[in-house]
Amino acid sequence: MEQKRIRDYGVAVGRMKAGRGNKITDVPGVLVGHTTIKNKENCTGVTVILPGPDNAFAKNYTAASYVHNGFGKSCGLIQIDELGTLETPIALTNTLNVGLVWDALADFVIRQCETDGVPVRSLNPVVGECNDSQINRIQKRAVKAEHVWEAIRHAETDFLEGDVGAGAGTICYGLKGGIGSASRMLEIGGGTYTIGVLVQSNFGATEDFVLNGIPAGAKILEWNKKLEKSGKEPAVSQTDKGSIMTILATDLPVSSRQLKRIIRRLAVGIARTGAYTGHGSGEVMIGFTTANRIPTGRKETLISQTAVCESFLNLAFQAAAEAAHEAILNSMVCAKEAIGLDGQIFSSLADYLPKLLG
Repeated sequence: MEQKRIRDYGVAVGRMKAGRGNKITDVPGVLVGHTTIKNKENCTGVTVILPGPDNAFAKNYTAASYVHNGFGKSCGLIQIDELGTLETPIALTNTLNVGLVWDALADFVIRQCETDGVPVRSLNPVVGECNDSQINRIQKRAVKAEHVWEAIRHAETDFLEGDVGAGAGTICYGLKGGIGSASRMLEIGGGTYTIGVLVQSNFGATEDFVLNGIPAGAKILEWNKKLEKSGKEPAVSQTDKGSIMTILATDLPVSSRQLKRIIRRLAVGIARTGAYTGHGSGEVMIGFTTANRIPTGRKETLISQTAVCESFLNLAFQAAAEAAHEAILNSMVCAKEAIGLDGQIFSSLADYLPKLLG
């Protein structure tokens, strides 16, 4: 799917090599699907990240979560922290649709397990959210079960970014936010591994935005004053609020504890865009590895895992920070201009890049 991403404008993020598609789906087996809802009242949707093609409930993924700032309504994080496992796909949506999406995701897993002959007495669907109420009439709770199923059915490796799925109505630094992704390759112990990141960006005060070392937010505010004189009403985010969901996937063999260390570095990538993690912004990180699967049957008394030596994790830390940084910029530059419910204009970062980089 051809979209102009941040690298196409000559902006290089970090030093590490990106994966083939420079997306979270560079991690083998990972798929992403969207359903986007756009009508007179609603601009929202759902994005689903499938950790692999098979049944995650029957064979869990080693996982971790980290809440950098807890102004959010995510589901499923407590059990991930307790057990260190992921047993369902991960879904992202808007704040008031978390319950409905949870229910649809539970239904999907139950049906999948019925087909596979796997008994289900309890399960832990994982759902993240951002508040898109400036563009979407969120009280309508437009996302339904069929939209979750559609996103799962259409999940693929080459997916759209920007104002699609769960990013349809989000805002980033007062500009249009959305879904963005990036990846990094790393070599450890003679093996080559991938770290991929996907974000749902909905955070940041306009004045704080930094691009390529340039105080881009301050420049955008100056240009917006001229637009206001011409009768237009460009949007401005005065404070850092609204949240960002950040999902990390990898095939690097690590433990749940090590994964938590890695996903904490996603906050570094967020900070590089200028944010300081404001009171009203929920920074939630979820990570999983496809390398250390955990069988859930009762036959195994003991299980063994392979884990990277701690002293080699620096490469993973760097990869997480770089991929998160680039994913945020991709979410903004791929998104198109949108009109808020109050008539404000949320421009695309792409509209300002010629001036910022010229």
